[in-house]
Amino acid sequence: MNIDILGVPIYYGSDRKGVDLGPSKLREKNLASLIAKYNHNVKDMGDVNVPFISEKDKFKFNDKMKFLKPIVEANTELANKVYESLSSGNFPFVVGGDHSLGLGSITGASKALDNLAVIWIDAHTDINTDKTTETGNVHGMPLSAAMGIGASELTNICYNGQKVKPENVFIIGARSIDKGELALIYEKNLTFYSTKTVKRLGVEYILKEITEKLSKNNINSVHLSFDIDCLDETIVPGTGTPVSDGLNVDDTKLMVESLVKSGLVKSMDLVEFNPALDKDHQTEDLVMEFIDCIFKNLK
Repeated sequence: MNIDILGVPIYYGSDRKGVDLGPSKLREKNLASLIAKYNHNVKDMGDVNVPFISEKDKFKFNDKMKFLKPIVEANTELANKVYESLSSGNFPFVVGGDHSLGLGSITGASKALDNLAVIWIDAHTDINTDKTTETGNVHGMPLSAAMGIGASELTNICYNGQKVKPENVFIIGARSIDKGELALIYEKNLTFYSTKTVKRLGVEYILKEITEKLSKNNINSVHLSFDIDCLDETIVPGTGTPVSDGLNVDDTKLMVESLVKSGLVKSMDLVEFNPALDKDHQTEDLVMEFIDCIFKNLK
């Protein structure tokens, strides 16, 4: 398969520096060579441009959402690059950076692919809006914006309105959920599996349910967005918003492996690896393990 690596060195969505170093750190670990060893043709497309904005100007563009203008600009460029990659028949692999980039990758995928579904593996649901956010951090808003919910500056990136239907959104592993997000889960009847649910029902059962829903909804194309903070905080010290009682490595690998093997996943994000917070390369090495698992099983 032809793989396009797209780096997005952005921290504005999390408002915590270090996560922007993720793409360069993984390149230092020979990211492209790791992917290529499984007979993929790999092209590193470089980094999306992330405009510099001073910390003191974080609320300059909106008093509810930090760093809004550069986030919109970076996501717009990312969306165009993901669209170009998919339109060429390639697999865009987006490396972050914080999860605000998920809006750009979903937007590009939705423009290129009909009836897109999104599988969001994350300790957080990321469905806040400018009205419900408790922090102003935009990395808590990309999935709601992709569903057409929230501030128009986010929902209308590249083209106006909804990028993915709520019935085609699947959230797995969330356990840190704000009140506004919980209300939206019920309002839109989102398919949502908390970490407790994953542990109670088992990965195989959940994947079977998701596969049946994808089939029922006539889905042939999935964007998979993988946030490493879905794992327990003891496993991934190198992430900015770690949460306890998370998923274990074996279950998460099984989940990712099974989804990739399905042939439905056409594009993917890997986000929230913060090298500045890592301890003894623990998170870095684990991220590379997951990348190996992904491309070993991608056909």
